[in-house]
Amino acid sequence: MGRKTSKKHAGVDADHTVESVSGGKAYGNNRHHKPDQTTPVPQTFFLRQQIDPETAKYFAEIANAIEGTEIDPEERSVICGNALEETRGKEVELATDYIISHTLQTLLEGCSLDHLCSFLQSCAKNISHIAADRSGSHVVETALKSLSYHFQENENHSLIEQTLTKICKAIVVNPVDIMCNCHGSHVLRSLLCLLKGVSLEEFHSTKSSVVLAERLNLKAPHAKDNGSLRSQQIFPYLLKIFVSEMLNAAGEDISKLQTNQYSSLVLQTALKLLAGNEQELLHLIRVLLGSSTESANAGNLLEGKTIRNISRLVEETAYSHLMEVILEFAPETLYNELLTKVFRKSLFRMSSHHCANFVVQALASHAKSEDHMDLIWEELGTKFHDLFEMGKSGVVASVLAATQRLHSREHECCQAIVAAVCTGDEFPKCIIPRILFLGNFFCSGDKSNWCWPHGTKIHVVGSLILQSIFRLPSELIQVYVTSITSLEEHHVLEASKDPSGSRVIESFLNSNISAKQKRKLVAKLRGHFGELSVHPFGSFTVEKCFTASNLSLRETIVSEMLPLQSELSKTKQGPYLLRKLDIDGFARQPDQWKSRQASQQSALKEFYATFGPTDTKSLVKENFLADTHSKPKQEKLKDIRKEIETTLASAKTSNTPLLAHQVSKKVKRSKDEKKRHRKDGQSESQRKKTKV
Repeated sequence: MGRKTSKKHAGVDADHTVESVSGGKAYGNNRHHKPDQTTPVPQTFFLRQQIDPETAKYFAEIANAIEGTEIDPEERSVICGNALEETRGKEVELATDYIISHTLQTLLEGCSLDHLCSFLQSCAKNISHIAADRSGSHVVETALKSLSYHFQENENHSLIEQTLTKICKAIVVNPVDIMCNCHGSHVLRSLLCLLKGVSLEEFHSTKSSVVLAERLNLKAPHAKDNGSLRSQQIFPYLLKIFVSEMLNAAGEDISKLQTNQYSSLVLQTALKLLAGNEQELLHLIRVLLGSSTESANAGNLLEGKTIRNISRLVEETAYSHLMEVILEFAPETLYNELLTKVFRKSLFRMSSHHCANFVVQALASHAKSEDHMDLIWEELGTKFHDLFEMGKSGVVASVLAATQRLHSREHECCQAIVAAVCTGDEFPKCIIPRILFLGNFFCSGDKSNWCWPHGTKIHVVGSLILQSIFRLPSELIQVYVTSITSLEEHHVLEASKDPSGSRVIESFLNSNISAKQKRKLVAKLRGHFGELSVHPFGSFTVEKCFTASNLSLRETIVSEMLPLQSELSKTKQGPYLLRKLDIDGFARQPDQWKSRQASQQSALKEFYATFGPTDTKSLVKENFLADTHSKPKQEKLKDIRKEIETTLASAKTSNTPLLAHQVSKKVKRSKDEKKRHRKDGQSESQRKKTKV
């Protein structure tokens, strides 16, 4: 009964990660969404005609005939097409009727392409009124979705193009009203996606967690030309023309579009879909920044008035989301101009603001060079304590991830985070607990007597910060290693059962820190492996503990899990753990289980010793099989080097080029092989004769 638009809050508050309503995904703080009161958008009101009883009765009968019954597809298509013909001249009234609109959606899903395009072309002249209606918007979106299916089936592309062109022309007559309408803006986004050839569901369902993972280097960034969305490029020229004409028609209302939360969604979608088309993208960004054509032609997008305007607008909810997307897709020259001319010397002030701090996060996440990182660090590097106190931990997480990605100021950043949470004698034992409970610690009145708050959820952004830190080289983070290995046993157990805390434990066990330090932490969970294995989050920690353990610790882990075999088989992760750790094999023949574990580790060690890159030396050294030795990699390299030097020396003495020397060597080897094969062939024939 209620097709309501879902309204989700943006960003991340002090303790939770949620999805952004305006498409700009960020984290670390709460950004409230309030419709902008300073820029009212005039709406064109439309009086809908009443539906006559005969028409209402007809569509009620059609609904009874096709809904919930099995009909032959061809017959269904004919019924749907005939019913859609009855909508001629009454499209607006029928599409905006709450009951009949549901029937229309069913008809549009089952009709042929001709009837579908005919219906859309008839709706074109009133598309703005239909799309801006709560029920009508669903009808239009269903029609666009059906159109995309017909395109994929390689049907009449020229008819589809003609239909879309007519709809676009009708919209650009007055795009502002539909862009600023909560229902109309969603229809526009669907239309833009269709013109690009992107799956509507895939594009609209992009999660904030995906962008968050990219910002914190947890996932490779998606392709800037939307290649990750498998774009089919239906009518790329139509997309460019449509966006351009919409902007031209809305030229006088750009200031309204910048700060309206619904039009901001449309503009963000357009930016993402135009990525890869540099000229069109730069033109759109120039318009959104309010830059004049003359300055753009001169290669200087930003001037005094524009700079002041942007500095003010980033404190608006909708525009701050828009600026995040601009920074993501802006060319390096434009990014550099925005950082140096607009945001420089105001980064800390912006970080304190509940909206503008998300722009600072985007600035750090999309920094292009070490010079950019230096400018950001100059203003924020000494302000981590203040940012934590203000609840703007997302800014710190973004800066840390940027230093890691650009390999610039990583050690300084780690030290700054330590200095922000610890002072004096408390160092270093308290570092990990205070970062795990960032919100709780900085809200505490008596910080000197603060202790681990039992039963409190671990801070999401604090967990993400520690995960980033444990991906850094071990020599930079020894103080964090000391802190986490100094945790009390019950604290390690509690963290392993928390969704965010278990991630920190896993990242530590996955890091390049020495195996001795890892086993020191694993040993603190002795006696609790069985309990953790049946826990939804602890089960992942048990797997990582097993991988990082030596043979005796592995035996301890498996023996503690053995009594819980039946219970493990009923959990989600349990069957995988039973296979991975070979619990059944241990129960039947413990000695053979030990030998299998030893041989697996020995093979792995030899593989890394032979083929592993230099940064995997630690994997070899940290292996728990101290008694299995293979030829050291350095000795093998020495042998290879000696052979090369010998070859070079012989080539020099014979005054023969190295390549020729190698060729002659190969020729000689091939001759020897031929002789050997000939002898083998002769001896084989002799054997056959003897046998006969």
